[in-house]
Amino acid sequence: MTAGTISVSPETKAVSDDALVAFDDFMRLFENFKQDNDQRLKQIEKRMGADVITTEKVDRISRSLDEHKRALDQLNLKKVRPALGRDGGFPAMQSEHKQAFEAYIRSGDDRLIRSLDTKAMSYGSSQDGGYLVPDETEAAIGRRLAQISPIRGIASVRQVSGAVLKKPFSISGPAVGWVAETADRPQTTTATLDELQFPTVELYAMPAATASLLEDAVVDVDQWIASEVETAFAEQEGAAFVGGNGTNKPKGFLAYTQVAEGSWAWNKIGYIVTGVSAALPAEDPSDILIDTVYALKAGYRQNANWVMNRKTQATIRKLKDADGNYLWQPPAAPGSRAMLMGFPLVEAEDMPDIGADATPIAFGDFARGYLVVDRTGVKVLRDPYSAKPYVLFYTTKRVGGGVQDFDAIKLLKFGTA
Repeated sequence: MTAGTISVSPETKAVSDDALVAFDDFMRLFENFKQDNDQRLKQIEKRMGADVITTEKVDRISRSLDEHKRALDQLNLKKVRPALGRDGGFPAMQSEHKQAFEAYIRSGDDRLIRSLDTKAMSYGSSQDGGYLVPDETEAAIGRRLAQISPIRGIASVRQVSGAVLKKPFSISGPAVGWVAETADRPQTTTATLDELQFPTVELYAMPAATASLLEDAVVDVDQWIASEVETAFAEQEGAAFVGGNGTNKPKGFLAYTQVAEGSWAWNKIGYIVTGVSAALPAEDPSDILIDTVYALKAGYRQNANWVMNRKTQATIRKLKDADGNYLWQPPAAPGSRAMLMGFPLVEAEDMPDIGADATPIAFGDFARGYLVVDRTGVKVLRDPYSAKPYVLFYTTKRVGGGVQDFDAIKLLKFGTA
């Protein structure tokens, strides 16, 4: 290997090649979708209704597009996921904590990790038992969650050491105004502050391992734990960040009080209505999406994202603007996001489906609007007894979340009021 070059493993190269092939297939499928959907729209214009066969074909291709996109996302995720085996089959240089943690995971020997607990209270067990994973493993879990947890990927994430994050927020700033050079300066009113609280609550997963896996010295047990818990954590987080009620879980942005945009106030999420129950307007349906975009202030639109599930996306994918251009555009490259009216579209399966008075579409600057709070430390408790001959690893982390700027997120409500 020459200086300045980067070694790429055969497995990573194979995944990259597969992703490129999958992306090409996805783009060809989208072209077929546009042709058949154009035919469906022409039939509607001519006969006041589309042919059933054409409609079914469009829906079938749309479902296939979703499946191809999910497969492409999995390939891209696999590309950034490190291999479980050690390079060359030899153990890498390990930190003292990592060595102690590995001894505990493989054999249950906690003498080394308990000695660390004696020297530094930053390591060790809490009242419910278990030991903190090494910092490298915690960082790997955090990176992977950002890849597969849709709201975490676009929200602000803050780490804390305490149980609750308290954040002051200015609802209204101090009064200001213009005055002449020699005029009196009247006393200004003070800013109005509100305190937001984001408690962290426990999220857990319990992967199981066989004795042969734990005895295999080539397998990196840290990476194994991270890969096992990432999906379980991401699924639970995703549901909570969208619709969690705030009781023993984060509070989702859909769980806050929702009001019509004209009546928006602090502590509430504003929405735009379609004017039709459980549907978009029959004429110029794209106009309501434009209204949703411009319900957001200019400062928030610069970093805004659409959030919806795949069923809603399938409906939006069929829409065109006044010039006949599709509003939904496929990703520009493998690993990038689809675009809707020039803004990235984030697919969150926990968003509700289109229905009467439902809010299946959100639009906003989630980095300013929603805050994810991670308490430092991921703990693992080894349990070789409950599911013999398997060894269970009760893995926990504490997570909180909630809206921090209520003006940064807007909803589209499929209703009349």
